[in-house]
Amino acid sequence: MKLFLLLFFGFSISVMGQHTLSVSLHNTPSSDGAVKVAVYDSEGTFLKFDSVYKSGSAKADQNKVVVQIEDVAEGKYAIAVFHDANDNNELDTNWLGIPKEKVAFSKAKMKAFGPPKFKECAFTVTKDTQVDVYF
Repeated sequence: MKLFLLLFFGFSISVMGQHTLSVSLHNTPSSDGAVKVAVYDSEGTFLKFDSVYKSGSAKADQNKVVVQIEDVAEGKYAIAVFHDANDNNELDTNWLGIPKEKVAFSKAKMKAFGPPKFKECAFTVTKDTQVDVYF
């Protein structure tokens, strides 16, 4: 019986720590292709394609697109989004590495000489959370 209670309470606590992150994307440049959302959980991994904590995508729409990211643990996160207009699942860049497709971030904008830092984009998840991102 003790083992059952331990397993039950352990399972309940782990389920309660998982939340849904709803990312509302506004002002997408066109309805072509898709929008891709990447969620990062640290400054060290921010904007590294091989270090995404969670991701999601949806068909692009100029009005508003909502991408649901499930099973997000409590913590600090930052979001990077790009409009994959040609739907090739890649962020197209020029020869200097500058994005040719529109990018956007949670709580910050692209700077003249590069993207914002993790701390400028960061927000905290302690419950189901909704974040607005503007292209």
